[in-house]
Amino acid sequence: MEIDVPKYDRNIGLQLCWYPGFSIKVSSDDSEVTMSANREGLLSMANHLLNLAQADVPPGTHIHLDSLNSLEDGSNEIIIEKI
Repeated sequence: MEIDVPKYDRNIGLQLCWYPGFSIKVSSDDSEVTMSANREGLLSMANHLLNLAQADVPPGTHIHLDSLNSLEDGSNEIIIEKI
């Protein structure tokens, strides 16, 4: 399996790739967070994590997802940040 990760460009920022038909839901309770996704959702998240992991991506860069921005209705917000 290959995942195309666009090279980071500080003038453009992260270029997230979403696989068609993706579905991602995030829920939480007092002690755990659950992310549920179909195959396309998992591939999309893998791409996002590989994007953040690039050496040129500065610390503090983050991806903020919520039900208004790519997650299924009723999802909790999630922020993934490079440190």
